Amino acid sequence: MALGQRLRPETIDAQRGIIYDRNFKVLAMSADAYSIYVIPSDKRDPAEAARLLAPYLTLSEEEIKNRFENSSGNFYLARKLEPKTAAKIQELAIPGIRLVSRPQRFYPQGTLAAHVIGIAGIDNQGLEGIEYYYDEHLRGIPGRLEQERDASSRTIPGGIQEIVLPQNGKDLILTIDSVIQYIAEKEIRSAVISTQSERGIILMVNPKTGEILANAIYPGFDPNEYQLYPVVNRRNIAVTDQFEPGSTFKIFTASAALELGITDLQREFFSGSSWSVGGGSVRNWNGYGLGQITFKEAMERSDNITFAQLAVEMGPERFYPILSEFGFGQKTGIDFPGEITGILPKPGEVRYGETIKWANIGFGQGIAMTPLQLLMATAAVANDGKIMKPYYVAEVHDEYGKVIYRTEPQVARQVISEETAAIMRELLRSTVVNGTAGRAEVLGYRVAGKTGTAEVPEKGGYGDERIASFVGFAPADDPQIAVLVALFYPQTDNRYGGVLTAPIFQTVTEQTLEYLGVQRVQASVEQTTMVVVPNIRNLSLPEAKDILLRNNLRWSYEFEGDYVMDQIPSPGSRVPRNSMVNLFFYDDENLKHVTVPNLIGRSMRDVSTIVSELGLRLKIVGSGMAVSQTIEPGTQIPVGSVIEVEFIP
Repeated sequence: MALGQRLRPETIDAQRGIIYDRNFKVLAMSADAYSIYVIPSDKRDPAEAARLLAPYLTLSEEEIKNRFENSSGNFYLARKLEPKTAAKIQELAIPGIRLVSRPQRFYPQGTLAAHVIGIAGIDNQGLEGIEYYYDEHLRGIPGRLEQERDASSRTIPGGIQEIVLPQNGKDLILTIDSVIQYIAEKEIRSAVISTQSERGIILMVNPKTGEILANAIYPGFDPNEYQLYPVVNRRNIAVTDQFEPGSTFKIFTASAALELGITDLQREFFSGSSWSVGGGSVRNWNGYGLGQITFKEAMERSDNITFAQLAVEMGPERFYPILSEFGFGQKTGIDFPGEITGILPKPGEVRYGETIKWANIGFGQGIAMTPLQLLMATAAVANDGKIMKPYYVAEVHDEYGKVIYRTEPQVARQVISEETAAIMRELLRSTVVNGTAGRAEVLGYRVAGKTGTAEVPEKGGYGDERIASFVGFAPADDPQIAVLVALFYPQTDNRYGGVLTAPIFQTVTEQTLEYLGVQRVQASVEQTTMVVVPNIRNLSLPEAKDILLRNNLRWSYEFEGDYVMDQIPSPGSRVPRNSMVNLFFYDDENLKHVTVPNLIGRSMRDVSTIVSELGLRLKIVGSGMAVSQTIEPGTQIPVGSVIEVEFIP
């Protein structure tokens, strides 16, 4: 019994594993920090001890005194003390105050990729995100130190001492690329602020492997001080939240219809202002319909009626299995906690109005999915019809750098044929060139994609809020990245995906492909007496005029607006030089303008912050300090405009 009283075992914490990005940039690490451990049984004057300690802690004298007087057992008074502070407290030699060195978690990149990394607690345990999902790998195995001590907890000289060394945790190498992640975070922060959205996300994946390259969400949080942020800021909405996709879902209705042989690109449909079906009515987004159009034109111009008709013609028995193969209504299986399944109605289980329900699903209403599900399904079109299993962790290393596990790309299933996927890639390319997605185009990279403007369901119907989105990939003929951009509940006058999110896609895609070293393709232009009508949908009036002028075309319009909603002749039409192009506009008020500041001489981080707060978007050239900017200081420009800044070391 006496020996048992004298032996006081202490836990030796294992060093938690490091989390790196794909290029071995440290995103999370552990470092020794000091904690104040209090032994109340030792005699001391609580008031005097509180007076001595208060200057070095964030607690007041009264708070420290109360802790001393009201605690019966041993307890930690403070944690994560800096070495200098710990040394000064050690010099005070207060009875019963012990300084214990323990490994604590630090996140050297601050907010970067915080939603993916998650957080770890003060006791070396993963609490959220990758820190939680891979906790068994990261945590390690603690050691033990057993020493004989006297009644005052002092080590007895020459007494028994046994030590079992800890086994440090394993390191993780993520698929996230810090550079791409920074580009995405910068752009989504700027976009959310400038549009006064509730939140926004940019998600990027390699469609051929399933590797997540960027997972940027704003608002975010700093995992070093996560207690200072609302809990909602820490949610990785890429996997934990669902939304109705709107017109981006037409990608999968089109894929299913082509796969089943229901349509081809030239089949004609009639698009009116509305269509009565199944006891309900489907409305067109523009309020008046498009008349007699081909399936290709219906995709380019995002016609609701055509896609509702296709969904009804396929019927849920044929439509549902293909949507299920695309991954809707089920988890992707990504290595992250809290993933949800989304909502995909099953045939025969819709209680009222099944026909109108599936008509609405055809153009993206009445179905819900996570951002990740939407992106991976789109990536399947880019990847010859094969949907990949997404993942965040590429490798697991031991503390000596040896690879003990490597994630291999895994084909989940073949969703559509290679032939259908090839047709869809060209169709989505045509949607950018000739349709509503023109603002997503990147010169030399052949972008393919689809815009979306989803109504938000509430109280059994749909309210006034919107979700603007764009999903696509590039280059269209050999996709290297697939990207989703979404803004939730923007408060701007114009809330269309083609206006708000397509330009964001353009910026992040161009910068990412340049960073990855993907070569641009130079387009050849045939010189003839005829000219090709360019796509000016969703462009501002000055932009549209400039493009038409450069293409030797004239323009006319009856009512002026901010952005071109539609045009006649359609994009891609061949017309004689100096032909007239009729423009139709969104009915919006003038956009807010801001004054461009002088950015010369500032750091990249400062410039990014200033530009974001003004609601502008930043294009970065080089690195270091700002030496030039494309728009002169003092210039008045619309919110959401792009300003290019060159930096040198």
